[in-house]
Amino acid sequence: MDHVSALDESLKKTLGPATAKVMAEHLGLHTVGDLLHHYPRRYEERGQLTKLADLPLDEDVTVVAQVADSRVLTFNGGRGRRLEITLTDGSGRLQLVFFGKGIHKPQHDLPPGSRGMFAGKVSVFNRKLQLAHPTYVPLGRDDGEEAVDAFAGKLIPIYPACKGLESWKITKAVDAVLPRAAEAVDPLPPALRAGRGFVPLPEALLKVHRPATRADIEDARQRLKWDEAFVLQVALARRRHADAQLPAVARRPVADGLLDAFDATLPFTLTDGQRKVTAEIFAGLATEHPMHRLLQGEVGSGKTLVALRAMLAVVDAGGQAAMLAPTEVLAQQHHRSITEMMGALAQGGTLGSVENATKVVLLTGSMGTAARRQALLDLVTGEAGLVIGTHALIEDKVRFHDLGLVVVDEQHRFGVEQRDALRSKGKQPPHLLVMTATPIPRTVAMTVFGDLETSVLDQLPAGRSPIATHVVPAADKPHFLARAWERVREEVGKGHQAYVVCPRIGDEESDEAAKGAKGTKKPGAKKAAASSPEDEAEKRPPLAVIEIAGQLTAGPLAGLRVEILHGRMQPDDKDAVMRRFAAGEVDVLVATTVIEVGVNVPNATAMVIMDADRFGVSQLHQLRGRVGRGSAPGLCLLVSEMPEASPARARLGAVAATLDGFELSRIDLEQRREGDVLGQAQSGVRSSLRMLAVIEDEEIIAAAREEATAVVAADPELTDTPELRTALDALLDAERERYLDKG
Repeated sequence: MDHVSALDESLKKTLGPATAKVMAEHLGLHTVGDLLHHYPRRYEERGQLTKLADLPLDEDVTVVAQVADSRVLTFNGGRGRRLEITLTDGSGRLQLVFFGKGIHKPQHDLPPGSRGMFAGKVSVFNRKLQLAHPTYVPLGRDDGEEAVDAFAGKLIPIYPACKGLESWKITKAVDAVLPRAAEAVDPLPPALRAGRGFVPLPEALLKVHRPATRADIEDARQRLKWDEAFVLQVALARRRHADAQLPAVARRPVADGLLDAFDATLPFTLTDGQRKVTAEIFAGLATEHPMHRLLQGEVGSGKTLVALRAMLAVVDAGGQAAMLAPTEVLAQQHHRSITEMMGALAQGGTLGSVENATKVVLLTGSMGTAARRQALLDLVTGEAGLVIGTHALIEDKVRFHDLGLVVVDEQHRFGVEQRDALRSKGKQPPHLLVMTATPIPRTVAMTVFGDLETSVLDQLPAGRSPIATHVVPAADKPHFLARAWERVREEVGKGHQAYVVCPRIGDEESDEAAKGAKGTKKPGAKKAAASSPEDEAEKRPPLAVIEIAGQLTAGPLAGLRVEILHGRMQPDDKDAVMRRFAAGEVDVLVATTVIEVGVNVPNATAMVIMDADRFGVSQLHQLRGRVGRGSAPGLCLLVSEMPEASPARARLGAVAATLDGFELSRIDLEQRREGDVLGQAQSGVRSSLRMLAVIEDEEIIAAAREEATAVVAADPELTDTPELRTALDALLDAERERYLDKG
């Protein structure tokens, strides 16, 4: 058996089908190698109690703690019995709860003064942290003297766990496969490993899973972090090297052309940031290999204007430019705003059109046959210099005369195959500009978009107004929510408009959601067990556009012009609603996140986000960016039913506390931890980052990028480092390679 296949062996064979199934379904672990790379989250020592005060809500945790007290309570007129056990560690307390017949064993096993390991999901009830029906292992009660001595001072690995597979069960599974660590292929070139003083990979795996000392853990972590950073950076360096070999047509701006004519119509001057970023983009367009550039900018920093000027420069240079938007609403919005900005310059080919004008066409899946046929004709003949569209641009029948630049709006919303298909439509590979309004910390940009050069637009244009953000605790203080609707009425009274955002549409929902709604709404229903306010808020289906709009028009916003907008409406209907809202004919737009990016209505000053805790930090920041786009200040109200002490409320507090998108993206990333830096939704596979923390490990990533670039420059095919090539194939499987290829 060769080295690779030893670690590729199925866990089913090693651990049995039942355990292997849970590992595959809940932890994404399928092979011996996967399990060896499932590292402990932390380590406990005998005598060292976990800080209970720091436990994360809503996560499966394992704690080592002491029983402070134990009591049996009755409820339902004495028919129900509940065992409550309080654990302590001197810094905080945690309550264990057992119900019914399940109380007898833990009552016997866990008397006051005893210690144990406990695992379960942390929740809050009556403002106390609790584990309901946790699994546990008593420590030291029945152990002989020798067993206690052996356990004393030993580092206990605590693994990321799940229901049905507690940390100590994972420990036993790792014990079964740990001898295979000796067969792990070491990806680091020997000279690099020696130069940096790293332990060999098999030794690092042994030390991370079964450390004798804290120094062992540090040795292992440094080595394993380097492996992840280095292998990923090698993949990106190979991508950059391959791109540099591709031919492309240089597209240089032409004096007195369309771009100069457009600039002459602008009623404002570009910011210093816009000028700097434009210079970087124009330099990239002037090269004879494809530019691959990421343009990231704060909400409202003027990215669309910068991208439009680059597109016009390409048209001046004889090419065409395509902008790919993730939704029809956004494609229509971009088409409308670009044609308005360009004025007569967007009327090319029409009677009496001005000099230098070009045609700007829209191409979406829902267009009528005649309009679609004309758009396709304009593209293939070159009559249209600019095209804005959705994935309809990618279809086989779409042909360009000479595609020179592809602008992708909101990169994270597109599948890799879609981006690649559009890039393949040029006679030679077109230049690529990816725009995102989600600020990305430098380390993430190096890691996720490592094959793209990065331009950052962090200066807001003059005249943008500040946005005040407040959390509205709807459950704790219902009068705050009533006041929120009063504020909306006040804004409308001043002649402004407002958005109300909900997480769900509310029609044609799944039966499960309907059942859930019925289950939570039934008045006077008896509950089998007490549950926390947080549980209740979590279990309730997310608030829906259709229901909320109905409640508002019949209640606090009665008399105002309220309309709805969501993704399942017909495209023409969506566009009509947006046009009415933009024209000021609608006071309040109740919508899903379909308005998250690109929607620009300067008169909209207020936004109320319902169930704000159901959205991510960066998404809330994006949504908030839809208000305060004119001269009047913006107001964003984050409505939540989550308890004050919950992490969800802490997250909302962070959004309310700062308008700095880069700071919020750091918070977002830290909260998601190692979960999904590389974008599981984009790549379709598990993130390969298990040890590396992109926020904390900036130095490692930067150094690994430098080393990787040097290795690839000297040996692009990695002929001299077969182990590295093997590791690249194993860690960055074909699917992820394809993702990196097309990012």
